[in-house]
Amino acid sequence: MKFIIDQRIIIVEWRNRRSRQLCFESNAFTAFDESLIRTLTMPSRRRTLLKVIILGDSGYVNKKFSNQYKATIGADFLTKEVQFEDRLFTLQIWDTAGQERFQSLGVAFYRGADCCVLVYDVNVMKSFDNLNNWREEFLIQASPSDPENFPFVVIGNKIDVDGGNNRVVSEKKARAWCASKGNIPYFETSAKEGINVEEAFQVIAKNALKSGEEEEMRWSTGNAIAVI
Repeated sequence: MKFIIDQRIIIVEWRNRRSRQLCFESNAFTAFDESLIRTLTMPSRRRTLLKVIILGDSGYVNKKFSNQYKATIGADFLTKEVQFEDRLFTLQIWDTAGQERFQSLGVAFYRGADCCVLVYDVNVMKSFDNLNNWREEFLIQASPSDPENFPFVVIGNKIDVDGGNNRVVSEKKARAWCASKGNIPYFETSAKEGINVEEAFQVIAKNALKSGEEEEMRWSTGNAIAVI
């Protein structure tokens, strides 16, 4: 790890891809958020940051985690901590689901994602039919190095609506679609009631971590960061 501080610039560099950060302060060190430095320099074995993109016709996290929201570019953004195998993970979750304008956010938004969650409403067939479009949209925009094995998770949400009497997409149909796309993990949830939410995020963290570790292996530890 390289940690350089002078009057004009602060550089924090890790050798592994997921933790590599470059931070600037144009004036003086005192204006820089010291808490951010502590976060960036925290050992990776204790805390790992994973980027998760949520796509689909139906929004997912806004009901369950509304008190944790931070307004950004208009997308719903939050962080959620998940404990998995004695490790603490911070999921950086971007939920654009249900907001068509985010389809055109561009490459910068999608790239760097460790996992993509595809969400549909079990009560709306169109939202299920559009899953393939969302999946292809992500692969085009994110351009993962190994698209065939990039981790997706599919969530059938709103199973609580009217006691499940309004659902039009059966679990069997959804699982068959996931199987046809490489056995994508599938969960049926109620974000409103918290049903299967934690279980889904455990798998999201697990798959995102695996993706990040495999990506690191493709990077040379000698790669340098250029500042222009």
